[in-house]
Amino acid sequence: MDPITGVIALVLTGIAVGVAGGLLGVGGCFIMVPVQIWVFTSLGVPLDIAVKQAFGTNLLVVLPTAMSGAWGHHRRGVVWWRAGIVLGVAGAIGALIGATIAAHIPGATLKVVFGMVILLGAIRMLTAKPIKVEEEPVEDPLIWAAWGLPMGVVTGIIGIGGGILMIPVMVLALKFKMHNAVGTSTAMMIFTTIGGITGYILNGLYVPDLPAYSIGYVNLVAFASLAIASIPMAQVGVRAAHRLPADKLRKVFILVMFYVGLKMIGIFTWLGLPI
Repeated sequence: MDPITGVIALVLTGIAVGVAGGLLGVGGCFIMVPVQIWVFTSLGVPLDIAVKQAFGTNLLVVLPTAMSGAWGHHRRGVVWWRAGIVLGVAGAIGALIGATIAAHIPGATLKVVFGMVILLGAIRMLTAKPIKVEEEPVEDPLIWAAWGLPMGVVTGIIGIGGGILMIPVMVLALKFKMHNAVGTSTAMMIFTTIGGITGYILNGLYVPDLPAYSIGYVNLVAFASLAIASIPMAQVGVRAAHRLPADKLRKVFILVMFYVGLKMIGIFTWLGLPI
């Protein structure tokens, strides 16, 4: 693959991620990471570096999305900023630790762990039912920090925004109302992604043979290709959400998540299937 083809593939991925995010209200990490790994390895980047580059770059793409989402939820009054900041600062510390841990784990292992998380996310989306919270939310900053730190560590290790982890914890453990959980999780992600990005940059600064235009384990060309396409296309997805059968699209989305998860784990290769 030549670099121009790689950029085109990433731009098309950004378009798909943006539309899916606006249409279904879900992040596109599970799409962006595998495509980046494929592009980097096709350009001759070793798998170990390609996986970590994909994780670090993915977090940089998530950052403006989280900022935009938090502002939108803030305008609707559903962001509990006090909780979001405490969870976020603890999460940022955790994400920095997680990214440092990831830098010392083989890329092939990280790829399998990522696939397992995506599979769990697909199962959750497939089986999730509306959750009703009758209790008052937890208002203890120490408890918030105690949950924020490990969630941040996971975010840093597998290079995702973390909403798929944060929202269930906020609802089930911290008793947030669902709208407050969604809004506050976007605020928290601003901090966790910054922590994760910092970790991937610092731990990759002196790694040899990084792709061109990389700052540590963050690639600026891949970031620009994904972000420039995904951010405006999210608005297209929002408009389409009111015109298309979202339930059927959600099921297709879940099927894609299952495929990506199994592909990243290596199940198809183990079974000898050329898919």
